[in-house]
Amino acid sequence: MSDNKYPIEFEAPDITPYKIGNRGVDYVHTFEAVHPGPHVMVNALTHGNEICGAVALDFLLKHEVHPLKGKLTLCFANVDAHALWDPKNPNGSRFVDEDFNRLWEEHRLDSDEHSTELERARELRPIYEEVDYLLDVHSMGTNHEPLIICNGLEKERTLSRQVGYPAAVVCGPVFAPGKRIIEYTPFHDTSNAKTALLVECGQHWAKYAETAALDTTLYFLKALGVIEAEFADAHITANPPPPQRMMDVTDGVTARTDDFRFVEPFVGFEQFEKKGSVVALDGGREVVTPYDDCILVMPNHRARANQRALRFARMVE
Repeated sequence: MSDNKYPIEFEAPDITPYKIGNRGVDYVHTFEAVHPGPHVMVNALTHGNEICGAVALDFLLKHEVHPLKGKLTLCFANVDAHALWDPKNPNGSRFVDEDFNRLWEEHRLDSDEHSTELERARELRPIYEEVDYLLDVHSMGTNHEPLIICNGLEKERTLSRQVGYPAAVVCGPVFAPGKRIIEYTPFHDTSNAKTALLVECGQHWAKYAETAALDTTLYFLKALGVIEAEFADAHITANPPPPQRMMDVTDGVTARTDDFRFVEPFVGFEQFEKKGSVVALDGGREVVTPYDDCILVMPNHRARANQRALRFARMVE
């Protein structure tokens, strides 16, 4: 039985026609222009139930969007998890064995360990290593405003400003074990220009998340000169984009018990004027804001012991 309280407001596209790509890896398609330029990638379905990114890739493939310069790669990542997608139990297909977005460390990729996600990561790893700019499309568990996430490197902040959408940019580490794709070594190396951004498009199955996924993808490709500006503008809904604001994540809170609950039904970006404001109870222990004007980011209302429950941030721009 599903514990989902959110309606499914759009359909996941049928991605099976895209299984046979042109890279020797299922569900990966690379298109190359005559003119030289960067290798740009859009990545969807890092989690199998976050279907808005699949909608954006389906749009690009159906419209036969090819790059004006360089290369454009479109990748459906955790397809085995997505194969479990069931609108009657939409939370049940996030991954098969483990979180695909926490295993991007060389010691795990090079290990003798085996899981569905590790095997897929090893298939995709050489392609990620080719890429100059990556957009990883995700969604969230609450009706949170869409946001760009990055670790906070200056090259990430610069690209976020260049893309210009969504309005919110949140910079900081994951505050959980493992590394995200955007923190994989080639992207996290300050000696090169390779840069990866993650977009959280809103509540997983809300119509606005589907719209935000396509808008962000088109803004990203437009900013990098991969597609015609006229084509992007004709299909972008948030045009012009709202002014951006940037936040730095300062703290992450991991649930200590299975009895973690917020004191209100927070959705994210609530701002608390005073240090010490109570935001949650963890087995009866109060979880409070660590400083004045503290912003709550991505509250996880399904957090159990040893799972990240929230992040705190402060405005920097």
